Amino acid sequence: METLVAAGKATALEQDRVPPWSLQWTPVVAGALAASALSLILISFAAALGLGVASAAPTWRDTSFALWLLSGVYLIFQALISFGCGGYFAGRIRSPYASVNEDVATRDGMHGVASWALAVVIGAVLTALVAWAASKPSSTMQTPSASEPSVLSFELDRLFRAPRRPPNVDLSAERAEAARILMTSSSHSGVATDDRAYLVQQVTALTGLTGPDSEKRVDATIANAKQAISRARAASIILAFSAAAALLFGAVAAWAGAAAGGRHRDGRPLSAWMMHSNRWSSRPAETPQSMP
Repeated sequence: METLVAAGKATALEQDRVPPWSLQWTPVVAGALAASALSLILISFAAALGLGVASAAPTWRDTSFALWLLSGVYLIFQALISFGCGGYFAGRIRSPYASVNEDVATRDGMHGVASWALAVVIGAVLTALVAWAASKPSSTMQTPSASEPSVLSFELDRLFRAPRRPPNVDLSAERAEAARILMTSSSHSGVATDDRAYLVQQVTALTGLTGPDSEKRVDATIANAKQAISRARAASIILAFSAAAALLFGAVAAWAGAAAGGRHRDGRPLSAWMMHSNRWSSRPAETPQSMP
């Protein structure tokens, strides 16, 4: 008799056993969409305030290092908020299994990380689509040449600025060649002497300036190009570091949010580091119960 009872209990436990690390895709997708939507709102709000980390506008290069740092900190902050809320949403609506074999906290955390990963993929796809749309030529805007760095477009405009010039003159080849020369200004040796002399000849021929005026313009353009490249590199480093840190902290926030959502779903109090959120909890439950 005892053997039959033990076999019956083992069979019941085996029936309640769920596949290891199985995912419920409905809460994962819902959490990812919630995280993506909230992230878009926060990033749009930051862009309206000028916290864009980087910008193609020439005036961005005149901003301070503090604004760059503040933009990077805000990027991390919005990742914590959006991914944490998305993970909480995924963990809160996940249907638990009434099984002693289930590690509830781990499964909730994995659902939060899955929603984080899906939200990152959605954000990457949307960013690629926006970049592709922005790169398309427009009738109201003349895009720079493919071989012309956009970070030096303003310097190239000033370099070949002329009071009088025949209409419909195409300077794409000259601008691209001058841009490649100006890119060497950030190297250890700087712009070579013969390259500088060549730029002076080009400026004299295309703008009508005299020799001394052309030399002054070329020297000023080289100095401005070196500073623009340096600041663009600094902005790129801050952007890359902030994005990596935001994604890393976002995964942690998604795990913690999903764990908190699972505890609220099951009516359990939160951990000691989130005791202030226990007001959302109902009475503690011995076994997980699905949401109605």
